[in-house]
Amino acid sequence: MLTFINWISVWAIPVIIAFVPLYAFTKKVPVYESFVDGAKDGFSTAISIIPHLVGMMVAISVFRASGALDFVISLFAPLVSWMGVPGEVLPLGILRPLTGTGSLAFTTDLIKTHGPDSMIGRMASTIQGVQTLRYMC
Repeated sequence: MLTFINWISVWAIPVIIAFVPLYAFTKKVPVYESFVDGAKDGFSTAISIIPHLVGMMVAISVFRASGALDFVISLFAPLVSWMGVPGEVLPLGILRPLTGTGSLAFTTDLIKTHGPDSMIGRMASTIQGVQTLRYMC
């Protein structure tokens, strides 16, 4: 069974990459032109999102640098520690539904500070992954 799963994992992406253009070609879809149009749309979307991302990152940085984040953590730390959750992860739980990029930056900072194998690093990764999985379903 493990060999079969390894075989699927090795061949899944190449098969999908080959299948999509071949399927589009059989349906008489202009494959290259469709790809270029999609790339143009993606680029314009990325350009239009940049000011919002910068604004969110600045707001989060100011919130953290001002000490307001530490104050909020200290208020809720007794409650979340009673539940077995480190207080440092609490802002991520609040931030993740609001902004994916901001929460990813916060998760990165938590992992850099506490390490990927720490309880905080594992919980932050789980919060980040579960929310992403929820968006995919």
